[in-house]
Amino acid sequence: MRKSNLIVLASTNADKYREFKSLLSAYPEIELATADGYVRNPGKIGFAEQYDTYLENAAAKARLVNLGSHYPSLADDSGLEIDALGGKPGVRSHRYAKVPGSPSQNDQDRANIEMVLSELRGKGTSDRSARFVTTLTLVIEGVMVHATGTLEGSIIETPRGTQGFGYDSIFTPKGSDKTLAEMSEAEKNAISHRAKAVHELMNQVKARGVVLAKP
Repeated sequence: MRKSNLIVLASTNADKYREFKSLLSAYPEIELATADGYVRNPGKIGFAEQYDTYLENAAAKARLVNLGSHYPSLADDSGLEIDALGGKPGVRSHRYAKVPGSPSQNDQDRANIEMVLSELRGKGTSDRSARFVTTLTLVIEGVMVHATGTLEGSIIETPRGTQGFGYDSIFTPKGSDKTLAEMSEAEKNAISHRAKAVHELMNQVKARGVVLAKP
């Protein structure tokens, strides 16, 4: 029997799924699933990220998974914007460093971090201000809803912490001496860019009268 409260996340990233699962726990009417098992070739979802804005990339992935799964779909496109690097890596954050072959996500993350830190050292600047940006797109019943969240902070010189993923180990939120990778799940979820985007998305859904779960 088809589940009316299921939303398919346009990602196969286990870390991202766990984070969104936790963030959406406040909405028990929603059951979240990864794209595995719901769309053909889920590993190719990332190829939809060919645009120059978070919104366009998130919308493209959400449409792709919605059409492929015939379920409501949720997609995000996120990036780290570093002022001293002119806003880079930005929308290219996920695959910023060129890694030969088919690297694991952990290997790609490490290469991305090394490249960012190397470029900052090359700038010779004390300005390490940065922000995380996330744009979410939900496609449901022919309606497309968007929301964006940001988290201001700075880049440290050496990675710290083992929690989180991506650039979390080199990013300290404004007002904190911890990196996101040193925070507990509860601490991170209270302030993160994705948490802000999810909250705004749910407000948008409610305002537009979209029903997430049918009786």
